[in-house]
Amino acid sequence: MPESKAVIGLSWEPKLSLLSSSPKNGSDKSQNVAESSGAGLWKPDSELVDGLFVPPNNPRKLNKLLRKQVKDTTGTKWFDMPAPTITPELKKDLQLLKLRSAIDPKRHYKKSDSKSKTLPKYFQVGTVIETASDFFSGRLTKKERKASLADELLSNSSLAEYRKRKIREIEEQNRPAGVDKWKIKGRQSWKRKKQRRH
Repeated sequence: MPESKAVIGLSWEPKLSLLSSSPKNGSDKSQNVAESSGAGLWKPDSELVDGLFVPPNNPRKLNKLLRKQVKDTTGTKWFDMPAPTITPELKKDLQLLKLRSAIDPKRHYKKSDSKSKTLPKYFQVGTVIETASDFFSGRLTKKERKASLADELLSNSSLAEYRKRKIREIEEQNRPAGVDKWKIKGRQSWKRKKQRRH
């Protein structure tokens, strides 16, 4: 029966050429020590020994290396909540939550760090699952459910009316008065207009 080759065909051989080709001068040893002093997570092929990473002997460098590998979490008191990656959609939702006091006129919130523009580092996003008793009273219909918080607020008709009214008020305050400020209303203004024309 003929011998069959291995299906995967992976093999590892030590790189003896690096060890045997190194010269035996003392000056070259100092260069190798200087090159290996910069310990990091990623090493180029020239700094690996037999294709494997060897951790540094210096305890300070070893601790620095371990600190880089530790995951960014809140700690054990907050159940090691990880810091999520902030996408543009998440960023918009967080900014809306900071400005929530301006969205609804009849709701008042405790003052927090709303003036600071920094977003929170640690947070979690979840979905609310309603109970069977909330079927008619406290749940959103399929049409009312949107992908993000911003879409839900834009689709709400009562908030849209409030938003338009507030924008109109602000525009009226900021509009320049123009000629209307000096016009005298009434019949006299018509006479003055005729006099100015002729």
